[in-house]
Amino acid sequence: MNAGAPDARIDADRLWGDLMALAEITDPQRPYTRRSFSPTFLRGRAWLADRYRDAGLTVRVDAAGNLIGRRAGSAADAPAIVVGSHSDSVPGGGRFDGIAGVVAGLEVARALADGGIALAHPLEVVDFLAEEPSEFGVSCIGSRAVAGLLDAGHLAMTAPGGETLAQAIERTGGDPARIGAARRADIGAFLELHIEQGPVLEARGIDLGIVTAIVGITRVEIRFAGEAAHAGTVPMNARRDAAVAAAEAVLAVRDLARGFADRGEGHFVATCGVCEILPNASNVVPGQARLVVDARSERAEAMSAFVARLEAALQAIARGNDVALAAFRIVSGNDPAACDAALQRVLQESAERAGYSSLRMASGAGHDAAYVAHVAPAAMLFVPSRGGRSHCPEEWTGQAELAAGAQVMLEAVRRIDGAPEPVSRAAPRSVTRNSLRSGREAGNP
Repeated sequence: MNAGAPDARIDADRLWGDLMALAEITDPQRPYTRRSFSPTFLRGRAWLADRYRDAGLTVRVDAAGNLIGRRAGSAADAPAIVVGSHSDSVPGGGRFDGIAGVVAGLEVARALADGGIALAHPLEVVDFLAEEPSEFGVSCIGSRAVAGLLDAGHLAMTAPGGETLAQAIERTGGDPARIGAARRADIGAFLELHIEQGPVLEARGIDLGIVTAIVGITRVEIRFAGEAAHAGTVPMNARRDAAVAAAEAVLAVRDLARGFADRGEGHFVATCGVCEILPNASNVVPGQARLVVDARSERAEAMSAFVARLEAALQAIARGNDVALAAFRIVSGNDPAACDAALQRVLQESAERAGYSSLRMASGAGHDAAYVAHVAPAAMLFVPSRGGRSHCPEEWTGQAELAAGAQVMLEAVRRIDGAPEPVSRAAPRSVTRNSLRSGREAGNP
């Protein structure tokens, strides 16, 4: 930006008011719940569309059901600068996850209008459809479509009531028969503000996080087969206890993940979030055990090595307990997504200009930006989460902290728009179906 360029400031009270107003559009029996495709979600969408129009944005819903508000640019055929996130929530979630990025984008557009500032590039504020896992067994529905990765198999998925995803998208105003039209090749830069959902920024007293990469997530199903037996009559040295193997497997997952993290492999975590023992009776030696491992890494090579070492460790555990490793199956997996280096620098410079401290860090959660990164330069900005809490009603980010993130986003948009080398249309990265699995997914991003 030029030193003499008009000033523009985020209105912190207006931004906060929007956030709290949308929080009131919730399932009254379970705050703060706004599940994708639900009547509550659609009411929230209608509220957002009205706020978009109030801000002077042209509103449309694309073929995938993404809600888009557009502010025209002055340069013909200039690629769009896109900001946004998602407005759906997990059951019993919080007021900030996703929606903070949408209302921050809306406030950026309003601040530009208040300051009488015209951009050369179009500015779009996007509420991506169904970032959180939906009843159809798939997450990031809208951003997948933007990347060209929502296919007929996804559209045919059904919710428990029998509705197909295609029918649900149509209910939101999308056009699943033209799903390919949602794929974008005209985005010059994508920025997503999001709460950290972790404790690092608050613990270190740092204002903002500049995301270097969004982790890839691999989920592995493990089954041990032993032999059910009477708990009182079979000697300890004659048992084939599947639960003991499962217990050792949980520790193996922890130890392997710690090893990768301690060796400087970047952000690496793994969790056994599902543990099922059968027949699950106090007086029966368990004959079956099932685990599901959620592993996350910002480096694809580290994830591949972890999976291989885990399988070898589980084979050894099975032999040591005289049980069979009956299944070792990759349930779902996607590759990590690197954030654009040039946009990271823009965010850092924007934070410095606004007087805020920042930290480079990986995101341990999945986000829409990971899919948009397949077709455009993308970056993310984190604001602190109190106590690291997220996906719960206690989720919280302070008004000043949110306003700081929005102000940096505003500065970044202006820097991108006024850069000597303007943003350009991004060549899509090649994506394989093995790297972004098209089947049902377990758990949350």
